[in-house]
Amino acid sequence: MARKKTITHDQILNAAYNLVVEEGFKSFTARNIAHRMDCSTQPIYLEFTCMDDLKQAVMARIKDFLAIEMTKSYTGDRVIDLALSYIHFAIDNRPLYTAVFVEDHFGVEEMREYALSTAMSVFNEYKPAEEMSAKQRQNTITSLWIVATGIANLMASGFISISDEKMVAVLKSVTASFLAEGEFDDIKDLNFMETLAG
Repeated sequence: MARKKTITHDQILNAAYNLVVEEGFKSFTARNIAHRMDCSTQPIYLEFTCMDDLKQAVMARIKDFLAIEMTKSYTGDRVIDLALSYIHFAIDNRPLYTAVFVEDHFGVEEMREYALSTAMSVFNEYKPAEEMSAKQRQNTITSLWIVATGIANLMASGFISISDEKMVAVLKSVTASFLAEGEFDDIKDLNFMETLAG
């Protein structure tokens, strides 16, 4: 009779996910995950072919979490709320934010593509941007992302402390200036992916 498994796939995934959430990806090793579960590393390799498979499973879990976090409503303005959600995610989940968006343990291109597609899906349904070209929308999202990232990093590190009201005022100002600028000739070649890569 086969021995019943005492450590399941989901238990390992939960332990790995919680490790990244609490400590960041610097601690993501089979030994650390096993230690957290009070077991050997053998069950991990029985359930996952390699650590990269486990990493991909953790990444999928993080994307699911981000999908919820990035759709929170603060002001009723979906674009401003998206930026504010990103800032709050950084403040409230510092190790995870650092692992995903700063230290790039998950593959920078994949996370940029994910962030871009999330932002663009919101912006494409944004009534004030109905008359914008695709390039204008991309430029606006890029600029808003840069400002939100700056605020997120400064807030998460404790370097500044500002209220949601002040953050909203800054984000609205940036968005409004781009909505009013027409074709943005001075930054017509600005690209979301290239900007974040630089």
